[in-house]
Amino acid sequence: MTRSIEQLEAEIHDLTARRDIVRAISAYMRGQDRLDRELQLSAFHEDADVDCGLLRGTREEFTDFAQGFLAQMEGSQHLIGQTDITVEGDRAHGEIYFFAWHRLVEDDQRYDLFMAGRYIDEYACRDGRWAITRRRELIDWGRKDKVSDGFMADMPLLHLGARSGADFSQLRDWSSGT
Repeated sequence: MTRSIEQLEAEIHDLTARRDIVRAISAYMRGQDRLDRELQLSAFHEDADVDCGLLRGTREEFTDFAQGFLAQMEGSQHLIGQTDITVEGDRAHGEIYFFAWHRLVEDDQRYDLFMAGRYIDEYACRDGRWAITRRRELIDWGRKDKVSDGFMADMPLLHLGARSGADFSQLRDWSSGT
């Protein structure tokens, strides 16, 4: 079966929209983990509405809340799972699964907090840029455990991640051993 030019154009539009939406989702996650406010803000359109349960607000209010919350922790890592995105012209909606790890310190004790859930999103393409216009975070499960990675202290050659501009992925200093 031969596809028409219109069908091919629609398919290309759908594929590029999905690619750009996933880039926005990735910017959101990376911005959180690296405590990079501008990167996290770039995932949203200026008038976005974000609701994580603990706070509902603008992209700035949410990003400042999330960055402040995460800055109190030793580290975090957010992973994207299944992505179910439906593109309809210059609008789209999706359900994005996530898994998140957070390193907490409470009363001089270190804990790992694991959270898993989904983002229910709406997206729009404005001026050629896809970004989130609405997001609601749903938590499906969580777990808090005492840390168990003390064995890594005996492995000084490991390259460990960092935050706030000090991560190797941000510095790209190949001459450095860290």
